Amino acid sequence: MLIPYGPWPQEFCWRGESNLRPWREQSLSLKPHLPSQTLGDFQKDIIKAAEAFTAIGYKNIEAGTKLSEDCFRYGVENVDDKILAKAASLYGDTRKHMEQEQEDINRQLFSQILEPLRAMVTGAPLEDAHHLAQRYSRMRQEAETQAAEVSRRHARLREAPIPENVAKFHAAESKMHELKANMAVLGKEATTALASVESQQQRLTFQGLVSLVEGEKSYHERIATILGEVEAEMVSEKQRKESAPPVIPSTYSLEKTKYFLAEAMHAFDAASEKELSLTVGDYVVVRKVLSYPRVDLCLFCFCF
Repeated sequence: MLIPYGPWPQEFCWRGESNLRPWREQSLSLKPHLPSQTLGDFQKDIIKAAEAFTAIGYKNIEAGTKLSEDCFRYGVENVDDKILAKAASLYGDTRKHMEQEQEDINRQLFSQILEPLRAMVTGAPLEDAHHLAQRYSRMRQEAETQAAEVSRRHARLREAPIPENVAKFHAAESKMHELKANMAVLGKEATTALASVESQQQRLTFQGLVSLVEGEKSYHERIATILGEVEAEMVSEKQRKESAPPVIPSTYSLEKTKYFLAEAMHAFDAASEKELSLTVGDYVVVRKVLSYPRVDLCLFCFCF
């Protein structure tokens, strides 16, 4: 947000009201012409957005932590509901990791966006440049007042060209030239300071935006990875539970029944209806019944 400063017009002289007009017109053209949205306003917009993102993030952490605890509790209290209870426990653990990622992105927003931008908005270099600009503005107002005084002295000199009026006119004119020289020096200092500060702030603000984009991209990629892993695990667990053989409770107190999965290592051709044909690689569910004093092995016709 550069403010144009410049030296006093060379064509200005104190020989009549008509010759004051060029300086006054140029003086008006030296007033700051600011864009619709300055860099400082844009920085404040980013700060407000980062503050809102951080506040929402902490609310998400609170809600996600509560959901994680609820999922864990359901998984512990409903062990008989094997598929849903396991899925709830898996998701509860996933939520913990997701809230940790949210905590990390919140810290990044604070350390890499909020703190640097706040420091720039209220930093000493910017304040010093603003002070120079304010000094230049006050000096220009003083010069405008002095120009009116010179015009008034010149009018009196024309009305009464006495030595006293001549001396006062020359004193006013001398002060005007002094103000002109000081304004030229101060204007250059203010222009240089503001240009330097704006260039630095544009560079640092750009770096902040890049950090924001990189942080959000990394955050969403990690969240997608976490959710992808838990989704695969939940589906796999469901398929494993559904493919497991049913548990048939024994009606005899002296019998113990167990099931296990076996793989056929050799081919076998059934010789009767009571036998089961197998090929190498087939899977069968074997029912093992321990009946005292004997042991029975029964093959169920579950082939995979």
